[in-house]
Amino acid sequence: MKKLLTLLLLIAPLSAFADNCNKPSNDFDGLYCLNKVYIESDKDLNSAYKALKKRLNRSAKTKLRSGQRAWIRNRNSSCSRRDGAHFFVNLRCATNKTIKRTNFLNDRIRECKATGCQSKKL
Repeated sequence: MKKLLTLLLLIAPLSAFADNCNKPSNDFDGLYCLNKVYIESDKDLNSAYKALKKRLNRSAKTKLRSGQRAWIRNRNSSCSRRDGAHFFVNLRCATNKTIKRTNFLNDRIRECKATGCQSKKL
């Protein structure tokens, strides 16, 4: 019984922290929540990229990879900066750009399914 009570006392703060995303109480809670959303959007982006890549021929894959690298450079330059030994990342910016890119890739997947892949749009 004592072990169960100890376990519950350890879990309770974690579950309370998870609920902070509805109303973060400080900047660190807000950062934690933004980071969770960014990580999920990045997973979605990677899934969409892989799904689209499977549908493309060799030259279209090259064009997709080149476009993705350019997009990453743009996201990084738009949503982060260095200041000496420090760097700053705007997670809201990175998340929004990632979601938009995922939507773009998903649109290309739908096109591939419906009318064939159109590499000029990559």
